[in-house]
Amino acid sequence: MDIKEYIASGILEEYIFDTLSPQERIEVELRLAEYPELREELNAIEDSLEGIAMATAIQPPADLKANIMSALGDSEVGLKNESTQQKEAPKVIPMPQTNNGMWKYMVAASVTIALVTSYLAYDYHGKWKASSDAFAQLQAQNAQMAEQYNQVNNRLDDLVADIDIITNTDFKRVNMGAVDPTQSYAASVYWNAKTDEAYLNIQQLKTLSEEQQYQLWAIVDGVPVDMGVFDFDVEGLMKMKNVQNASMFAVTIEPKGGSENPTLDLMQVAGAV
Repeated sequence: MDIKEYIASGILEEYIFDTLSPQERIEVELRLAEYPELREELNAIEDSLEGIAMATAIQPPADLKANIMSALGDSEVGLKNESTQQKEAPKVIPMPQTNNGMWKYMVAASVTIALVTSYLAYDYHGKWKASSDAFAQLQAQNAQMAEQYNQVNNRLDDLVADIDIITNTDFKRVNMGAVDPTQSYAASVYWNAKTDEAYLNIQQLKTLSEEQQYQLWAIVDGVPVDMGVFDFDVEGLMKMKNVQNASMFAVTIEPKGGSENPTLDLMQVAGAV
């Protein structure tokens, strides 16, 4: 069996996304058990997909749920207390039947009513203010959640686009391993020889200083061709410059902005097409 042709058919990607028939899955699993190269390729594809998925993950603030529940609880208590106070029947102050000292009772009743009314007005204002603050807090949290939702949607769109490229059989994945055998640096290029499109996927590269950037090169007829610069923390697939007739890809460390020619002694990863 031609291992390269089998990999290029895209059947391993279909196996990962569970789009094969039961019979086809069994055939793939038999070949995985028979050919270690296929198992290595399958693991590499899964690692690429996992890296892209982790890069697009987003987690809401840990205290978001507690803040919302607290705000709702305070608002509900305030409204319940207000409703209870509104439903309470007004106190009836019995008046003496005789006219002796009646004015004293009337003055006392008036003062009492004034004090109670003032207290209720103050208490109601405090509860209204608390409810208003809670509502404003909920509005702010809702705006924050909406922004995060939009971010997730945008990243999901990027993830879908990346998966379309990875599973497109016109794109050949070229693995670039570490030039230094003591390091575990790795990256991949998805290159379409028909359209000349190229996308970079970083698995592991070291952190650079602010004055440095990585630069991708293609070897065409023995000559290095610039394919663009990038930073070490690129998430998902990154569109690079188109290239024709590439026989090899490599990544070097260059001054920020890139170089006309690669600094060969700072080559980090490389891989043949």
